Amino acid sequence: MNSFLQNIYLIPLLPLIGFLLNGLLRKQLPKALVSIIGCGVILCSFVFSILIFLQVKSGHTFAVHYFEFININTLQIGFDFKIDQLSSIFLLVITGVGFLIHLYSTAYMHAEERKDFARYFAYLNLFVFSMLLLVMGSNFVIMFIGWEGVGLCSYLLIGYWFKNNNYNAAAKKAFVMNRIGDLGFLLAVFWLINKLGTTDFTTVFTNINKLSTTDITGITLLLFVGATGKSAQIPLYTWLPDAMAGPTPVSALIHAATMVTAGIYMIARSNALYSLAPLTQSIITIIGLATALLAATIALKQNDIKKVLAYSTVSQSGFMFLALGMCNYVAAVFHVVTHAFFKALLFLGAGSVIHGMHHEQDIRNMGGLKSKMKVTYVTFLIGCLAIAGIPGFSGFFSKDAILMTAFEYNKVIYAVALFTACLTAFYMFRLLFLTFNGKFRGTQEQHNHVHESPAAMTIPLILLAILAIAGGFINVPAVLHGKELLSQFLAPVVGKMQTTHLTHSMEYTLMGLTAGLVLITIIVAYFLYKNYKLKPVKGLGKILENKWYVDELYNAIIVQPIKLLSVFFNNILEKKSDRWICKRYREAGQL
Repeated sequence: MNSFLQNIYLIPLLPLIGFLLNGLLRKQLPKALVSIIGCGVILCSFVFSILIFLQVKSGHTFAVHYFEFININTLQIGFDFKIDQLSSIFLLVITGVGFLIHLYSTAYMHAEERKDFARYFAYLNLFVFSMLLLVMGSNFVIMFIGWEGVGLCSYLLIGYWFKNNNYNAAAKKAFVMNRIGDLGFLLAVFWLINKLGTTDFTTVFTNINKLSTTDITGITLLLFVGATGKSAQIPLYTWLPDAMAGPTPVSALIHAATMVTAGIYMIARSNALYSLAPLTQSIITIIGLATALLAATIALKQNDIKKVLAYSTVSQSGFMFLALGMCNYVAAVFHVVTHAFFKALLFLGAGSVIHGMHHEQDIRNMGGLKSKMKVTYVTFLIGCLAIAGIPGFSGFFSKDAILMTAFEYNKVIYAVALFTACLTAFYMFRLLFLTFNGKFRGTQEQHNHVHESPAAMTIPLILLAILAIAGGFINVPAVLHGKELLSQFLAPVVGKMQTTHLTHSMEYTLMGLTAGLVLITIIVAYFLYKNYKLKPVKGLGKILENKWYVDELYNAIIVQPIKLLSVFFNNILEKKSDRWICKRYREAGQL
């Protein structure tokens, strides 16, 4: 078994090999072989992750040292992997959901040319490799390498169709905004090295007493800046909706299994630091709640099927950060897991609709699709029920855990979070009803060609639908006679889920209140959109449709001033260089 544990490097190495094979041989390999390599390496990593999880479940956590990555005087940073309860959960999500997205992609991207098809799978494999490196690293430096890797891959995949300049602009926007956040992460790492001389998780967390309150607050705030970039929180959230420029399976991978979860993982991993930083916790709570509400309001009036889901991800990530800010790390990780299931399902379901509608993404031009796309409809409905938090579905258990904590933490925060949960139900069922119910509103040609997606796309949908239903049962609360399995499993790393001091009757009341309001919201959405007719949007609706004009604000106060400054300095430098050249020519007697 020791030799098996030493070989855990195979989990990230296999996707890296897939990246190299498909990337270097993209012009030679047939599509079938590209698919086998691209999907096969992720499947093998998933099998290894299951074996590792079983070892951790039986009580074996371990760290493996491979070589000294940095060795400068008193600073030694090893290329080390750490496998414990937290990382093993993320390994299962990344490789399991990642494999289903890869499988789905074999059909969704089949029309691409051979070399582009291989390039796509190479990027996808590299994305998974980077995320695996991020969660397996035993110190902040190895985590940062994976952190930068997922940033690079997001740029490559968002701009996958690089002949479209709008897609290139979206890719650059994601890259630049993430670099802003990453600077905060990097400064936090330097701060730790300066104070403790190490970035190793175990050493840092056991020597916290050597850090002052100012140190802890500064480090945690800087790390949180990095998290706002990767996990799309205020103010660095605007790149994520634009990331919809990439192929739909890429959106599923970014939103469900890789990049957006990175910030939550990093803070959960660093919980020993954050639990001693009350100011940082308060800021995270406020930012998380504000992001959840802001993104939910924007999603109400979006008409691009992928944009609705994108703002939904920003909002759900806000719920996760809300849990982190209230020190309920288990609830945050729990929502990461359930969100991975139902959000991957919803994005792949949206991809199935786009595929069936011949690349149409405007839900105002859809309607009545449930009769022609029955599997997609049923699975998408399950995803909507899960994200809305209907009792029995996965989202109910994870979101309810966050709402319960918020109720005890602060009643105002609870009220805003509950209102946001109702908005979630409204915009998701607006999306469902406009897409699948009512009369078809597209062209006759589109209507004639609407069809269900092939098995390679519907099978992942069915499997994810099952997970979206059953995923919540990994942490059924005690009030519902559950054993809180995930809470017990993660306790050695993040502590147990915060015990509630509410009576069982109060917990039942709060659950009933949430479920009742969500159901009423769904009914309201049904009557508003069952017979939808296109109407001009005015007033607040127009503001929401234009995303509160945040992009325009950023452009006015940041982008344009920088451009004007660059033009100013460029003109000065051009004049200086012209004078310098003329002077040299005069000295040479040539002028």
